[in-house]
Amino acid sequence: MKIENPNPIQWRFSERATQLQSSFIREILKITQQPEIISFAGGLPSPATFPVDVMKEAFDKVLTDSGKVALQYGPTDGYLPLRQWIADRLSEGGAKIVPEQVLMVSGSQQALDLLGKVLIDEGSKVLVETPSYLGALQAFSVYRPEFVSVQTDDHGLVPESLDNVAQGARLLYALPNFQNPTGRTLSLERRQQLVETCARLGLPLIEDDPYGALSYKGAPLPKMVAMNPDGVIYMGSFSKVLTPGIRLGYVVAPLGLIRRLELAKQASDLHTSQLTQMVVHHVVKDGFLDQHIPTIRQLYGDQCQVMLDAMDQHFPQAVTWTRPEGGMFIWVTLPKHIDAMALLDEAIKHKVAFVPGSPFYANSPETHTLRLSFVTVPPERIRAGIEILGKLIASKL
Repeated sequence: MKIENPNPIQWRFSERATQLQSSFIREILKITQQPEIISFAGGLPSPATFPVDVMKEAFDKVLTDSGKVALQYGPTDGYLPLRQWIADRLSEGGAKIVPEQVLMVSGSQQALDLLGKVLIDEGSKVLVETPSYLGALQAFSVYRPEFVSVQTDDHGLVPESLDNVAQGARLLYALPNFQNPTGRTLSLERRQQLVETCARLGLPLIEDDPYGALSYKGAPLPKMVAMNPDGVIYMGSFSKVLTPGIRLGYVVAPLGLIRRLELAKQASDLHTSQLTQMVVHHVVKDGFLDQHIPTIRQLYGDQCQVMLDAMDQHFPQAVTWTRPEGGMFIWVTLPKHIDAMALLDEAIKHKVAFVPGSPFYANSPETHTLRLSFVTVPPERIRAGIEILGKLIASKL
């Protein structure tokens, strides 16, 4: 029997809920679902790289051999053999990571949320790059920090600038490899300086590394967590090297912090899928990634070069852009009088999409910037889309 309610319920949302904002990129992706749109907007890995047959075989194997275990609740910290594999892989340069330092999470976005929950109070000072990853800004914003933008240049974060802003800061969030959104890479010298500076200042450093394996030139630069396991929090993910649909990431940190993150995760989702973790371990344990990742690097490197060549040909000289050595993104700086948001409106009318740069800034957004992603677009459509975009930009000069 349906009960009539003469007084409709007045939902009273928490103050935190009223502050939540949708992802600008996710809103753009709704538009770009139309097949005629040439979309440089998404930060999605190419489906051409997904090892469907390998994953299918792994699911069959795990369910056949260990189905009752895989389908049961699992420990909050994660499947021990996979955590051991991660710890061994990160133990480089003399550093020793143990599986107790590894917490499996439901995508690295959950790691950001847990870190915010554990480390950030309202008003806490949080240091971020300029610009920074939008997903991190969103995750941390829920806990109402005071974002402080750290100085960057064409080579990424400037370690020397930390002395002026680090006092009282809870953490520094950085993406050293092929940064989202700029594609910049922090040099080995700067990595060492950054780790040393954070250690001297007593400043926790979050090293978010979803793209580190995607170096077009082969071996990536050393990880900062290996330089100081006691002061660096490392975030990794299987989204870019296997598939994002499995929603599997991990965070590596000192034991005291890992325990706090584990308690926060218990309150969030109890544990990450045991089945998914066991499947991924089956896939990676015998060296599959060492054969698979080079194919991703080759594809992305080729498509990046197609886009760079097209930009050289079609973009006006007044425009500048990064030339990434890995990852998925190119960062474009327009003449200051061109608003990238307004340019996006025109571009969509011409069936081309990108992400304006403003949402990637925690403070003082630069409205004449934009991000291009090339990994899901075939070469001929990259050339066509860049030619259209170049003409639109030229018309505003």
